[in-house]
Amino acid sequence: MAIITSKSNQLLEAGLNARAMRQDLISSNIANIDTPFYKARDIDFESALIEKKREIYGQNSTADTLEMAQTDTSHLKGITDFDSSKSTLYLRDGHMARNDGNTVDLDVETSELGKNAMMFDALMSGLRKNGLIFKSVLESSEKI
Repeated sequence: MAIITSKSNQLLEAGLNARAMRQDLISSNIANIDTPFYKARDIDFESALIEKKREIYGQNSTADTLEMAQTDTSHLKGITDFDSSKSTLYLRDGHMARNDGNTVDLDVETSELGKNAMMFDALMSGLRKNGLIFKSVLESSEKI
């Protein structure tokens, strides 16, 4: 049985799981670099995290809408037709397919792998910091 210290911990754990899934997808892309007609895949990480946030905090689609401040009528209005309520797995496009139809670009994949690893480390750091705060509270309460 896990002790739930805060909802933010649940969100950090969900972020770690999504980053691990992205790591697997990128690794799969690299592993299939020589597979004919293989299409590079990726996950829309931000949408997956928004979906999990709604699940954890119980927010519906209208409760977490933040209106963009417009201080002048000549300012551009924000985009309002974007629906990020679902995470999506998609095929990466925009890369030229090789003669064998494969769209995996090793430079892109290694770059994405590095960015994903950095974000994973940042999430782990946040989770550790939350754990240390909880631990310090427990240790302080023992001294009383």
